[in-house]
Amino acid sequence: MATATATAGPYNNAATEAGKEEPPTRPLATASPTVHPAAADGAAGDEEVATSSKRWRSAQYLRKRRCALWCCGCCGAAVVLLGIAALVLALTVFKVRDPVLTMNGVTLEGVDGDLGTAAGHPVSVNATLSADVSIENPNAASFRFGRSETDFYYAGETVGVAYAPAGEVGAGRTVRMNVTLDVLADRISPNVNATDLIFGQDYNLTSYTEIAGRVSVLGIYKRDLDIKMNCSITLEVGAFTTVQSKSTTCVANVS
Repeated sequence: MATATATAGPYNNAATEAGKEEPPTRPLATASPTVHPAAADGAAGDEEVATSSKRWRSAQYLRKRRCALWCCGCCGAAVVLLGIAALVLALTVFKVRDPVLTMNGVTLEGVDGDLGTAAGHPVSVNATLSADVSIENPNAASFRFGRSETDFYYAGETVGVAYAPAGEVGAGRTVRMNVTLDVLADRISPNVNATDLIFGQDYNLTSYTEIAGRVSVLGIYKRDLDIKMNCSITLEVGAFTTVQSKSTTCVANVS
């Protein structure tokens, strides 16, 4: 059997050497020194974050400033309104006004005349004097007053002294008091005769009343008041009966 022997020719050697050679490599692209896409994207993102952070801080600052200005404005307006309200109340409601003291009338009761035995007292007169006094309080707070005294005079002589107990007059109210005293007979008898008691005669009395008290507004503002009143009273005595005052004129002074 014949054996074929392959001989290596020049072409076969070249092919073998060509197969053993490595394939050619492509050259690497060099990066541009001015273009960095990834770095550029990162810088843009940082700038956006910084810008948004600045905007957020600015908006938060403006919001806080608005809140502070609004609070200051509200507080200022509240203070102004409270001041105006306090001023209005002080000039109107809480303004302390002078109480009004009035002598409504005087009654002479139980007039009793007897012929006196002494030469200087031909007629002896005994009577009970009753005075109706009222106190009006126009204030928004109560008026407290102490014990008061009323003196009655006839022909320059004191004929009686009446006392009224302490009391209180509520806000916007009026209190009436009746003071009663016995007329001092020895003071009025020398000026009275039997003819005057029988046929009638006018007798002019004067009175002096003093009342001290205090008005307290909410316990903060307090004012002490002293009321003094002088009255001229005309009594018409015509018989031995109860006699009403004919006329009463009073002048009051508050300090």
